[in-house]
Amino acid sequence: MFDTLSDRLASTFKNLRGKGRLSEADIDATAREIRIALLEADVALPVVRAFIKQVKERATGVEVSQALNPAQQVIKIVNEELVGILGGETRRLRFAKNPPTVIMLAGLQGAGKTTLAGKLGNWLKQQGHAPLLVACDLQRPNAVNQLSVVAERADVAIFAPEPGNGVGDPVKVAQDSIEFARSKQHDVVIVDTAGRLGIDQELMQQAADIRDAVKPDEVLFVVDAMIGQDAVNTAEAFRDGVGFDGVVLSKLDGDARGGAALSIAHVTGKQIMFASNGEKLDDFDAFHPDRMASRILGMGDMLTLIEKAEQTFSQQEAEKMASKLASSKGKDFTLDDFLAQMEQVRKMGSISKLLGMLPGMGQMKEQINNLDEREVDRTAAIIKSMTPAERQEPTIINGSRRARIAKGSGVDVSAVKNLVERFFDARKMMSKMAQGGGMPGMPGMPGMPGMGGGAKKKKQQKQAKGKRKSGNPMKRKAEEEAAAARREAAQSGNPLGLPQGDDAKNFELPDEFKKFMG
Repeated sequence: MFDTLSDRLASTFKNLRGKGRLSEADIDATAREIRIALLEADVALPVVRAFIKQVKERATGVEVSQALNPAQQVIKIVNEELVGILGGETRRLRFAKNPPTVIMLAGLQGAGKTTLAGKLGNWLKQQGHAPLLVACDLQRPNAVNQLSVVAERADVAIFAPEPGNGVGDPVKVAQDSIEFARSKQHDVVIVDTAGRLGIDQELMQQAADIRDAVKPDEVLFVVDAMIGQDAVNTAEAFRDGVGFDGVVLSKLDGDARGGAALSIAHVTGKQIMFASNGEKLDDFDAFHPDRMASRILGMGDMLTLIEKAEQTFSQQEAEKMASKLASSKGKDFTLDDFLAQMEQVRKMGSISKLLGMLPGMGQMKEQINNLDEREVDRTAAIIKSMTPAERQEPTIINGSRRARIAKGSGVDVSAVKNLVERFFDARKMMSKMAQGGGMPGMPGMPGMPGMGGGAKKKKQQKQAKGKRKSGNPMKRKAEEEAAAARREAAQSGNPLGLPQGDDAKNFELPDEFKKFMG
């Protein structure tokens, strides 16, 4: 959603690099370009004005004029101001001291409230709660049935005593759900309310009546991130008519310009708490302003990537794989292990999205967008068409075996050959990273343009005798400290061997991995 804004900002900052000192004209030109970028992204005009004013004031101050690298200091200022207009710190849910905690969803029809109720229920269940979905949208045709289907998919309970389709009292349903939740030991109640195609008094009154009846701990306003400036107007109307405590952005994976997301928190004074960025139940998470600002500026989102890895990879399995890669130059790491790791990475979500979280991937946006996710399935089919002996020792795969494997998996013989070559290259790379830090849990990503001929290119190039150390004592010391930190991260049980905390924000993709990205 923020691709256009990211591209414009990256182009703006590129003009600053290499300048030892920034003149007032440089700062004015940069501010003008940032203003145009924000307006093109459909950010509300008052937000743009406040943002540019703050950036210019800080950019002309001491923190930039006395900085060793003024350009980086300006980027740091822009990043911090972006975090500010996105809400500042991450806003957490407030849970009631005496359960159940009541969460009421409000918003226009078509904003995605019903689907989001299931996603929120699924997210809370993963956090160890026992949520209950309540069907209070009794006007929209089949809204109750839709919520029932969503609840079944999320494997959470639902309270739907009325059939809907214009039948039933939504206020009474909401009231009865609280007692039902207490009797069934549900500690969170999620009330799905009715929406309309536009803001009207009937909608506001019904939402206000439900709010007064259940006294929710959180009223979340669900807004479609693709509707642009109208999202801000709708949010203000709901804030004044019903009141809400936080915002949930739906459809954040759309192709709209995304200005609504940058405007709502600043205009309404209410923070964005959650974001939905896909159709699957797992495409939903807490909204972190600092991580979103980092993505917009093309600096990746390592913290979210690490969290996804920790949720997917068990520490025991990660340590087992790391030990295999670290021993005997990784020869204990087999195609079975490669397949298991690849399937684990696939569980983390779309590979394109995962790659997009890595710093510097903005320069490879076109390649990532052209990534064929089905290539992972083809790779799995090839490996599963091999015998156990071939998976254990791929060197025995000769011409006749390749032909048999290709026929069994429905691919060309060359695809089998390329996979085996890729596996050896990836094993060598991951083994090296497991011994010196890096990403031992992340197998080579198939299907990325430029990844197929790694073995052939290596034969054509001279082998380096070893990594050269810098002749500068200070630089050499810094390199040694960085290597020690990577080794410590690899031994810490981190599923992917990735840096954590503040170090994650400065993470750079290793050279050994870059060559696999074309």
